[in-house]
Amino acid sequence: MDRTRPLTLALAGLLAAGGLVALTPSAHAADTELARNGGFESGLDGWSCTAGSGAVVGSPVHAGAKALQATPAGSDNAKCSQTVTVKPNSTYTLSGWVRGSYVYLGASGTGTTDVSTWTQSAPDWQRLTSTFTTGPSTSSVTIYTHGWYGTGAYVADDLSLLGPGGDPVRTPATPTGLTAGAPTSTSVTLTWPAVAGADSYKVYKSGALLATVTGTSYTATGLAPATAYSFQVSAANSAGESARSAAVAVTTTSGGGGNPGGQLPAHALVGYLHASFANGSGYTRMTDVPDSWDVVNLAFGEPTSVTSGDIRFRLCPVTECPNVESEADFKAAIKAKQAAGKKVLISIGGQNGQVQLATTAARDTFVASVSKIIDDYGLDGLDIDFEGHSLALQTGDTDFRNPTSPVVVNLISAVKALKAKYGPTFVLTMAPETFFVQLGYQYYGSGPWGGQDPRAGAYLPVIHALRDDLTLLHVQDYNSGSIMGLDNQYHSMGGADFHIAMTDMLLTGFPVAGNTDRVFPALRPDQVAIGLPASTQAGNGHTTPAEVNKALNCLTRKTDCGSYQTHGTWPALRGLMTWSINWDRYNQWEFSRNFDAYGWS
Repeated sequence: MDRTRPLTLALAGLLAAGGLVALTPSAHAADTELARNGGFESGLDGWSCTAGSGAVVGSPVHAGAKALQATPAGSDNAKCSQTVTVKPNSTYTLSGWVRGSYVYLGASGTGTTDVSTWTQSAPDWQRLTSTFTTGPSTSSVTIYTHGWYGTGAYVADDLSLLGPGGDPVRTPATPTGLTAGAPTSTSVTLTWPAVAGADSYKVYKSGALLATVTGTSYTATGLAPATAYSFQVSAANSAGESARSAAVAVTTTSGGGGNPGGQLPAHALVGYLHASFANGSGYTRMTDVPDSWDVVNLAFGEPTSVTSGDIRFRLCPVTECPNVESEADFKAAIKAKQAAGKKVLISIGGQNGQVQLATTAARDTFVASVSKIIDDYGLDGLDIDFEGHSLALQTGDTDFRNPTSPVVVNLISAVKALKAKYGPTFVLTMAPETFFVQLGYQYYGSGPWGGQDPRAGAYLPVIHALRDDLTLLHVQDYNSGSIMGLDNQYHSMGGADFHIAMTDMLLTGFPVAGNTDRVFPALRPDQVAIGLPASTQAGNGHTTPAEVNKALNCLTRKTDCGSYQTHGTWPALRGLMTWSINWDRYNQWEFSRNFDAYGWS
């Protein structure tokens, strides 16, 4: 959270273009059409587009009623592809009609020389074509079209691959032997034997598609405790999808699950209390915090140095906060809040409190020093508010499910140690910025080619590893740049739309950096609150009470959704978080009064 000014983050620039060569077309009378749905009359059937970049449009079209439109974004060049069965040592002609700037058409996996042709500018329909010969053992090739980084959308239609047909690909057999490991309160690992001819597997939960993977195992997460589920798996390739396997029944264990002991109300209000500084809003004593606030996060515990792991907390000095209470009165007020059913946590970090647990020594110091604060003040748990350069992913750390960067691995280990020490009643919350979470839909770390900001999406491995211990995630929907939602449109701060789109991503899950084999699973709605500034002075992206209520209506009732359509309805959404209680008091308690008046159902 910002004490003095908004924190704005930006991605580093990406990539330079390389040249590609066009070849002269040729075809034979006996050739057959091998491209499936090349006119896109059946939508995207047969085609796969990176990062959800492709869509079917009704205008402009070259022929028929539909065409493909794909939009590059950031490090994604909007590549749409299809794998086609071919014969070895055979000649093929690839062609298609395109519109736009820097549009490419090509084939890879030929076994000889892969080909690509492109146009720098096609304000009207332009035909691209090339030929290639397959290698002596080639049985399939991938044909594709894509745009270029930083350019606008392109349109393609009537894509064609002419040549001798390969041996037909058969739909793979139905998987057998699906088994489930021992479930936890929120997850279970599924495994099954490989199926000959399968390129991927589709995992179903209680009849609904859960994930598509290339391996023969999958860990389903985000499940509810003490709940029965049914899982199935099918095998797929370019010919289609097999029947689903026999179902495996799984019942998750009770306990855990991120809401220890059911301690929070069904709908909770979370606020940060400037306990160690004033920040222009004035100091608010703990005893003067209204009963509206269910969770009070003490801002902030800060390190003695960025890499020490040694966290310290002290009350605001009298010179800055003349009305600050004594340590004894502060501790007594905390106990009174807890007696009234409220939770009081120490929040670590903030804009000025950079924390990098780069070594195991720093990790151990972190655990010891945070424990001391919790014990000294009798607190209920920990809020992680790492910002700035606290978390970043090293080059080569590309899978959020198996992080390797020390600052990430050590943070996860430290929090697990604290959870183990204090037991099931320990409350754990997190307040990352959108840059570290939802931006992961487009970018993760430094990216496949390097050059991206290594902080992009860096909170995802932390959230994922601790999801079974997580009480609340309240992403800061403020001090943010525009972020792409699951509709592949950019959304900006200040209105209901931003909060709807950002929260929908957390409750639906999303492929990280567009990789459908690496899907960040949905969190439970009771684990999610929306983070907003309490006033215009508190941070960029202030949202009026009317717009806040629209966002809540859409997410919990599917009303007032505007143009963005959510992927579900979540009446169990936990509530709201704000920066801060002090700024809300400064603004005549507008934020908390609106929360209290909202008609939760």
